[in-house]
Amino acid sequence: MVMNVVGLVGWAGGWIALLGISTYTPNWVVWVFMPYFIYGFYRFCNQLTYFPWALRMRRILRAYPWQILHGVPSGLGKYPGARDDGIWFEFRDPARPDEKIPLVFIRHQRSYWWLKRMDSPCTKPGRRAQIEPLWFAGDPRFLGVVAAPGRGGKAPKRLHVLYQRPLFDSRFVPETWGADAAAIELARHAGARHLDTTPQPSA
Repeated sequence: MVMNVVGLVGWAGGWIALLGISTYTPNWVVWVFMPYFIYGFYRFCNQLTYFPWALRMRRILRAYPWQILHGVPSGLGKYPGARDDGIWFEFRDPARPDEKIPLVFIRHQRSYWWLKRMDSPCTKPGRRAQIEPLWFAGDPRFLGVVAAPGRGGKAPKRLHVLYQRPLFDSRFVPETWGADAAAIELARHAGARHLDTTPQPSA
């Protein structure tokens, strides 16, 4: 959140500063600054969109503790049986450890860094190791936060919110994956929407 505020102020400040300079310089200087004006405005708007997700991330982290997971399967493209295409992580079902649940990167903004480090023949040697072990806080049946290990394996970085689409899109019927009422209530406390506290029978 702090870095996002710094970025927001920096892009806006640079835009305003160059605009001020251009008013006291020849007209051709404006054209020199034009690439920054366009890109700076884009980055400023991009930074603004991060705040709602940062607050959602904070809510998830207040509800769930960090877990440090080793060897979490990941990949590119469509996960078999998943509703959405995209890069994904595969987690164990908390209620049925023998079952696997995918969490897909539905929100692609800020996911390029992760894209380059997922399990794939195209992944450069050494990059996959940058997200091993994986930090995870949440419940894969609903939502969670993934992060890469920081320096020395501490202070997770590159935090990203993952979620099952029905929790934030009323057009879909939520799936509780056999979760009990306590797990459903915890997910609602973490920010999940459209969930009934009455658990659905597992398939």
